[in-house]
Amino acid sequence: MGRAKVAVLRTDTHKVFDDVHRLMNLVDYRKSLSNENPTALKINISWHYFFPACSTNPWQLEGVIRALLKDGYTKEKIYACHNRTVVVSAKRGERANKHKYVVDKYGLNNVHLYEGEKWIRYEPKGKIRVLNDIFPKGIHIPERFVGSNIIHLPTMKTHVFTTITGAMKNAFGGLLHERRHWTHSAIHETLVDLLTIQKEIHPGILAVTDGTFAGDGPGPRCMTPHVKNMILASTDQVAIDAISAKMMGFDPMSLDFIRLAHEAGLGVGRPAEIEVVGEDISGINWKFEGSKNTFASRGQKAIYWGPLKPLEKLLLRTALAPWSYAASILYHDWYWYPCHGKKRVIEAYKSPWGKLFENYERAQQTERGFEKI
Repeated sequence: MGRAKVAVLRTDTHKVFDDVHRLMNLVDYRKSLSNENPTALKINISWHYFFPACSTNPWQLEGVIRALLKDGYTKEKIYACHNRTVVVSAKRGERANKHKYVVDKYGLNNVHLYEGEKWIRYEPKGKIRVLNDIFPKGIHIPERFVGSNIIHLPTMKTHVFTTITGAMKNAFGGLLHERRHWTHSAIHETLVDLLTIQKEIHPGILAVTDGTFAGDGPGPRCMTPHVKNMILASTDQVAIDAISAKMMGFDPMSLDFIRLAHEAGLGVGRPAEIEVVGEDISGINWKFEGSKNTFASRGQKAIYWGPLKPLEKLLLRTALAPWSYAASILYHDWYWYPCHGKKRVIEAYKSPWGKLFENYERAQQTERGFEKI
């Protein structure tokens, strides 16, 4: 692979739109995303509540939309898209995280990939490590993705299964149906398989990662949010995840999904081979831990990689599976969020980004960002 480029900028609420536009152009995104093709905005909803660093932020989504329109992309060809999981409601999440407000404001098509969308069987041309075995009846993807550019909108956060999550894992929600949790025991190989498919079906790929809030701990939900004021962009998903990981304090090449993708030539994962433009990040190390577990994640890991591994198919792929969905909802929605999460959200609301989120619909917008909240 050649030298990849990742743009990193420090931003604030008063200039975030201008910074997102500059960020995207620092990586020459227009050379990768032709306006002749439709462009999908792949929104990340990791929870149907607002929790800082958990899901795509409204200013992240709006900044990208404004940049596209300013650079001449056709509104009618841009669409937002959402996936569904067995434990998270995208319909609730797009409202709680104010995505629906932003999409409606700009009059974009808002697509829920599990409602009225055709899914087709896809046979990849490149090497597939695990998906054919996990889904012996075939790999199925949304038909509308074939021939669409895609812009991934992840956040900077740690993850209980992959240490960090970002652009590569954002495809997990779009390309695979709601049974994608079947792949968790081979999650690193799955992400590499999905990147192989993306490069075959999408004519252009861009990731814009939001680190205005960054999350540390047992993500993607039960984290401690930190205000970091950073945004990143790249047309190389491996490279942007590598730089994100490095900033959080991890060795990117020690993360299997980054290393495997780098070795397969699907992107650049070694920081020494990545050109970082914009902000000098040489001294940044947030020293995130990212290794903590919750009661729920311990149970999941016991099934995927531990003593309950022989029971994985019985527990997760038969009529018994709903027990695991119920357990996750009870733990996260009924216990963790009321007892721990709400306190962290209230604390985050004291920050400029938290105040902006709380008042997003009423905030006074300028061409560059927002007036003082």
